[in-house]
Amino acid sequence: MKKSITVLGAAMFVCGQAGAEEAAKKSLWKASAELGYVSTSGNTSTETLNTKAAVSTDRESWKHKAEVTALKSSDDVDTTAEKYTFFAQSDYKLSKPNFLFGNVNYENDKFSGFEYQVTETVGYGRRVIDNESVSLDLEIGPGSRQVKLDTGEKSSEGIIRGAAKLDWIVSDTSKFAEVLTVEAGDDVTITKSVTSLSSKINSSLSMKITYTYKLTSDVPVGVDDTDTETAVTLVYTF
Repeated sequence: MKKSITVLGAAMFVCGQAGAEEAAKKSLWKASAELGYVSTSGNTSTETLNTKAAVSTDRESWKHKAEVTALKSSDDVDTTAEKYTFFAQSDYKLSKPNFLFGNVNYENDKFSGFEYQVTETVGYGRRVIDNESVSLDLEIGPGSRQVKLDTGEKSSEGIIRGAAKLDWIVSDTSKFAEVLTVEAGDDVTITKSVTSLSSKINSSLSMKITYTYKLTSDVPVGVDDTDTETAVTLVYTF
């Protein structure tokens, strides 16, 4: 009987260790989903839907992140805005605080005059600020951009991409973030700023306010060179 109890105890210990290791592996991945929806009626009827999903992992040598977004707005008659984006980046860690990165960015904005815009970049990054509450990464590297206009015309060019990514933990329940990117080519330079402030409701749910500013140096005729978005979303983290 004692032998059986010992064997059972050993088996339970091994299973417990395996379960803990499996839980640790799963915890390396973080995911979130955002949803913002506004509907008005009366003198004017409008509907706006803003969604985003993101997944990331931070390992010993590698860090990966991917996110997809969708925005759609309509009034009594027509769709007034419709945009889809995808972004993915992988960082290879060198000696602290340096890293190499590669990323791809896809955008389909049906009211921009472009059918799609795609960029791919590789380069060097460095974390210039790293403490308990603030981190700041700077990145720079060469890449390429492919564009297709609504008219069907296609073009491509080489670019230099620079980025600054700031995260600031303001308090136990709130976080501020700023991502500034510049993609400079011979034909077109795109500058984009994404500013966000999030506040925790509980351990899994947060409210987030995001302001996006985008300036394109050369756009098709009849299209504004500046786009702005303000979004209020609920964020579920798991």
